Amino acid sequence: MSKNRQVIIPQGMEILYEKFHYCPGVKVGNTLYISGQVGRDENLQVVEEVEAQFVQTFENVKKVLTAAGATFDDVVEMITYHVTGSNLSNSQFTPADAAQQQFTIPHLPLFMKVKDRYFTNNFPTWTGFGITALSTPGLIVEIKCTAVLDN
Repeated sequence: MSKNRQVIIPQGMEILYEKFHYCPGVKVGNTLYISGQVGRDENLQVVEEVEAQFVQTFENVKKVLTAAGATFDDVVEMITYHVTGSNLSNSQFTPADAAQQQFTIPHLPLFMKVKDRYFTNNFPTWTGFGITALSTPGLIVEIKCTAVLDN
């Protein structure tokens, strides 16, 4: 293992490393790689309400950033994965009227509103994908980030 590589495991996320064998974050030099975070609480329970799930997802990203000594201002890249289409039809996250959707990703305007609560100064690059499913039923978004910290 590189002397430059530091595993970042915030309090409450130990189970991810111990049971699922992945790191919430890895810092190499001054670059922090944050694995995809989702809207689950510390007991791995999916947060069901849409806005609350978005907030929990960003709070989980924040936990990793904070544990590494970083903030959202240090994030240079954000990649988001949004569950779309028929997989939402069997859950409470069904769009009220697909014909009136302004975006192809359900809840994107609400997601952007929540995102803007966290990214207030330095905005990262952002790539968003519509996908058919995430790791656990009920999850509707996953956020992966890269941050560059000051020396």
